[in-house]
Amino acid sequence: MGLVIYNSLSNKLEEFKPINGNKVNMYVCGPTVYNYIHIGNARPVIFYDMMKRYLEFLGYDVTYASNITDVDDKIINKAIETGKTEKEIATFYENAYFDAVKKVGSNKPDLIPHATDYINEMTSFIDELVKNGNAYNVDGDVFFRVNSVKDYGVLSNQVSEDLESGARISVNDKKENPLDFSLWKKTDVGIKWNSPFGEGRPGWHTECVVMNHRLFGNEIDIHGGGMDLKFPHHENEIAQSEALYHNHLAKYWIHVGRLDLQGEKMSKSLGNVIYVKDLASKVEGMILRSLILFSPYRSIISYSDDLFNQYKKEYEKWQRTYKQVLYDLQYKGIKSDALSDKDIEAFKEYMNQDFNVQNVLTLISGLIKEINTLLRSKDYDNLVSKFNTFKKIMDVLGIDLFVNPMSDEELEIYTNWNKARENKDFENADKYRNMLVDRKIL
Repeated sequence: MGLVIYNSLSNKLEEFKPINGNKVNMYVCGPTVYNYIHIGNARPVIFYDMMKRYLEFLGYDVTYASNITDVDDKIINKAIETGKTEKEIATFYENAYFDAVKKVGSNKPDLIPHATDYINEMTSFIDELVKNGNAYNVDGDVFFRVNSVKDYGVLSNQVSEDLESGARISVNDKKENPLDFSLWKKTDVGIKWNSPFGEGRPGWHTECVVMNHRLFGNEIDIHGGGMDLKFPHHENEIAQSEALYHNHLAKYWIHVGRLDLQGEKMSKSLGNVIYVKDLASKVEGMILRSLILFSPYRSIISYSDDLFNQYKKEYEKWQRTYKQVLYDLQYKGIKSDALSDKDIEAFKEYMNQDFNVQNVLTLISGLIKEINTLLRSKDYDNLVSKFNTFKKIMDVLGIDLFVNPMSDEELEIYTNWNKARENKDFENADKYRNMLVDRKIL
């Protein structure tokens, strides 16, 4: 059996079978760009980047889209507070977001739709919902009629009565039903657009549905996001897609757990956050990536300095071993693409079990021990295949060890150091060693 993943839509593990053969379309809800992202926001950024890498490792052709919400009350409020335009606020924090994406080792998505580029499509979509009876206009505010779809609550696995009592719904006398949600908001504050319903702006829940449909045309394979988006955002996306397109928008819905700070939910409003931009270095970005990737993706991570330092030690161990072997193989002039088939198969077996990262971490630890033993015994045939396999796994996970091959000059010093040691020329060996230490080779 191939990859098995937990589908939030069915609440069970399912074998992954794309809709169109080898092609995978994947959409992940992106940020609302009004502030810097914290390390909890970085968890989906890291996980779905890894998922794309792993799917491509398995041979799938993946198109990964993630949106930018560049129109929102929070952006408008920030613009009013700072005396800037919404565009200026959104552009600044979008750039900051992609700086953070890079810092944690993730690639930009293949497609990055911006909500403000699809306003006409959104107004047409909403107008069609109104005409079909799935939505209604009350004095320029448009709401989705949840009772117009038969299985509202299918994702959060609740009936409407439970959702109504449990959802955090603002009081709005205009609604027919407390669960009905906003598709178009009438406003005279901040940025707004003309529409068949009057001046206003689209609701958040509509943006992703419209952009998904415009980008991919029909039901997609994977829709992802944080667990906190399951209800109401993703539930409301499904309702709109079901109403107009008669599908659940995606075949597989995948949700990532929260990252809490010492047992408390991170919140920008509460101020208990660690911003990605404040990580001291790109190495710290990789340590955070490792911490997140090697935690079961559906579980809550309780972040602490102790947990970070635990992964810092692991990362430094990987980096130290990688550096020693890379330089030794370069010195010996050994080049090979050989892999350890047994370990690659073990990696795939674990990852195919709904991303069983704990077993992958154990596999990596075992590889490190074997590599160090083979290096000491100078068993280069087996060393090369184990080393390449370790590197391949780290590449698939997107963990960069920031170790580059030696330059010609550095290799010459390294060669002279080894020759001096072999000749027991300790004075010159010390001299060359100090030069290598200065260049961070040793």
